[in-house]
Amino acid sequence: MDAGTLTVDLHGKNTYQAKVTVDALLRRTKAGTYRIRLIHGCHGGTALRDCIRAEYANHPKVKRLILSPDGGATELVLREYL
Repeated sequence: MDAGTLTVDLHGKNTYQAKVTVDALLRRTKAGTYRIRLIHGCHGGTALRDCIRAEYANHPKVKRLILSPDGGATELVLREYL
């Protein structure tokens, strides 16, 4: 796995717990971290996926979202701050 990418599995969390987890990660990211890969799955429903995409598409620390081809993960590409 790439050193600049954090991977977090959100399976088993509800949308509130997932948001708290992602918000904490965004607050604690350090220089050198440029992506956060969020594994949320899609076969048990799309509530987590939809929540992540709605909440973080316009977040000030997130440059863009990359959606996995299978729909089970979303990557947050972070902005660079000097």
